[in-house]
Amino acid sequence: MHDDGYFDEPVAATYDESSDKMFDPAVVEPVVDFLVELAGTGHALELGIGTGRVALPLARRGVPVHGIDLSEAMVARLRAKPGGDQVGVTIGDFATTRVDGSFSVAYLVFNTIMNLTTQAAQVACFRNVAAHLEPGGTFVIEVGVPDLQRLPPGDRYVVFDFSETHWGIDEYDVARQGLTSHHFRLVEGKVERSSGPFRYVWPAELDLMAELAGMRLRERWDGWKREPFTSDSRAHVSVWQKPTA
Repeated sequence: MHDDGYFDEPVAATYDESSDKMFDPAVVEPVVDFLVELAGTGHALELGIGTGRVALPLARRGVPVHGIDLSEAMVARLRAKPGGDQVGVTIGDFATTRVDGSFSVAYLVFNTIMNLTTQAAQVACFRNVAAHLEPGGTFVIEVGVPDLQRLPPGDRYVVFDFSETHWGIDEYDVARQGLTSHHFRLVEGKVERSSGPFRYVWPAELDLMAELAGMRLRERWDGWKREPFTSDSRAHVSVWQKPTA
């Protein structure tokens, strides 16, 4: 399941502003550098392309990019940006939607794998990616490490952001690996609330999904600058590879 309802027009209209830190060139450039290296002379496939935060600068670096996204509202924002008409987009669920061509790299960034809210859908996503990759191609995921170490027994809520204008609370359902992110934003003197469903996933679980799809873990880092992944890491950037033969 990929919930398009969370990324409909109201969210799309303010997405870039609400995620403005993620659009900072200091954040985006290491991502693009990493993906350019993996793409080589080939093409890139972005799952959950959204408003083009990564796809547009990647395309400007000379990498042909195609995206898959379920939200027409988000893609409309991409189309309106400079260079947006140069990026191909297919509207559909990225766990199952097929596009023409083959790719040297596919990628899912900014926790987007968790938008697939069942294990079956996440497994299907890996298989879908493997079908799109050319031999030796790679699949990259950026996702947080589940924050359960901060969750006392019996509690369900973790505050992940608290500022003058935004309060973020994650609600965990440990039995189902469910996660609902609640956002409360102060906008023109009024508090606006939005909530979205996710499924958190462990690094080792992702490795098994890759194995089921015929891929193997190639590298895992704490971030896009290839910082070492450790027991204290709050997120990871992982790369799985399709066999060359």
